[in-house]
Amino acid sequence: MKYIAVQINPSQSGYTKLNNQINSLTNILSALEKRSLTEADIEFINAQITLLNEFDGSEKALTKNIRNSIRAILKQVEKSVKIVPKGYYRNLYMAIGISFGVPFGVVFSSTLDNMAFLGVGIPIGMTIGIVIGSQMDEKARKEGRQLNIEVAQ
Repeated sequence: MKYIAVQINPSQSGYTKLNNQINSLTNILSALEKRSLTEADIEFINAQITLLNEFDGSEKALTKNIRNSIRAILKQVEKSVKIVPKGYYRNLYMAIGISFGVPFGVVFSSTLDNMAFLGVGIPIGMTIGIVIGSQMDEKARKEGRQLNIEVAQ
C-alpha cells in the first residue's frame, strides 16, 4: 500500500512556519517510505494526510494541524514498530529528568536550610536525563530503529 500524496501548497504569503512544517512532513514521509510498516500504520498515515489535504482554513490553523499530524504519525510508528526520529529519547528523558530534578532541589534546599539551592536539582536531573536519553538514542541507531531526521517541536 502506498502513501497518499501531500497536496498542500507552500505558502505564497511568506508564512515560513507553514513552509517549514510542510517540509518536515514530507521529509518524515519520505523517511518512512523506506521502512516496512504495517497496513494499519499506512492507513493511519493516509488518514492523517487526507485530513490535511482536505483542510480549508487559515495558514496558522493549517500549521498547527500539520504539527499535530506529525506528532500523531510519529507516536503511532513509535508504538507499533518502535521507529523513532533522531533525538527522540534524549528529548523525552530530558523532560523526565527535569521533573525528577525538582524534588532533588527541594531535598538539597531543606537539608542545607538554604532556599537558594532549590534550583540546583533541575540541571542535575536534566543532565542525567540527557545522558540516559542519548544512550537510548545510540542503542536505537545501532538497532536500525532510528529515522535519519530530527523533528523540531
